[in-house]
Amino acid sequence: MKKTSAQKYKLGLFVIISTILFVTAVYLIGQQQDMFRKTFTLSSYFQNVNGLQKGNNVRYSGIDIGTVKAIEMVNDSTIKVDMHIDEKIIGHIKTDAIATIGSDGLVGNMIVNIVPGKGVAPIIKNGDVIESYSKIGADDILSTLSVSSENAAILTSDLLKITNSMIDGQGTLSLLLNDSTMANDLRSSVTNLKIASRMASGTINELNALIRSIKDNDETVVGMLINDSVSGQKLKTLVNNLEESSVEIDKVVGSINTLVEDINSGEGALQYLVKDTTLVNSLRSTMENINEGTEKFNENMEALKHNWLTRGYFRKLERQKKKEEKKSDD
Repeated sequence: MKKTSAQKYKLGLFVIISTILFVTAVYLIGQQQDMFRKTFTLSSYFQNVNGLQKGNNVRYSGIDIGTVKAIEMVNDSTIKVDMHIDEKIIGHIKTDAIATIGSDGLVGNMIVNIVPGKGVAPIIKNGDVIESYSKIGADDILSTLSVSSENAAILTSDLLKITNSMIDGQGTLSLLLNDSTMANDLRSSVTNLKIASRMASGTINELNALIRSIKDNDETVVGMLINDSVSGQKLKTLVNNLEESSVEIDKVVGSINTLVEDINSGEGALQYLVKDTTLVNSLRSTMENINEGTEKFNENMEALKHNWLTRGYFRKLERQKKKEEKKSDD
């Protein structure tokens, strides 16, 4: 059975259309899989790829530059994503670029976005690995919101219990809120504390000023004693001389007392002096004045021993005296 020309025409048209469709499909698939252009491989590691699949697009600054070549599970927390990148774009990507996973629109496929770095870095090479950044997924956001909602409910319940207790007059805080007398007392106490604090601060400032004036002014007695070592040494010498004079005066008074006793019990000229009441009274008056002056002098010396400016010196003399006595005993 011979074929008619119409049948031949239909067969040829079918073959031509099939061939065109086949070539177009191969071109589109090859174009999608980067089969007809030079590419280089770029990798990055993620903790979660959020549904990314092999063949999804790779974008750099919003421009499609390649596709996802492979997705490999390295371990339980790391996923390696290999990408085919157009070789023409290699001169624009640097090693400090960052890869992120996002969606193509609200409900589109997942894609890999490469964000340019901000520093100065060398150009990427074939097989290099760039840093990645994992965004928070919707599930994580909902989980966080759920936990926050539960915590807010618990906090609201606790606050309600506290508020009810305060309204019912329970607890110290409720007492402070409802008792106006205690509130006034507390306010008064705080005011007194502020006043006392200001007064203490003023006193401290005055003391500091007094100390500075003593240190800076050598004309005052205290300032001279503190700042002038020569004057301090002179004061020590003066106190030492006063103590020695006190000892000598005691000796003289003892001698005079002995002489008076001899006069009272003697004969001759001494007896005459004893019988002369005017002379005796004069001598007694003189002795009383001397004794009174000696007692006052001893009192002054005792006061100097207890004065905070000179008692250190007397204590030092006592220690030296004890050392000398100890040496003489040995």
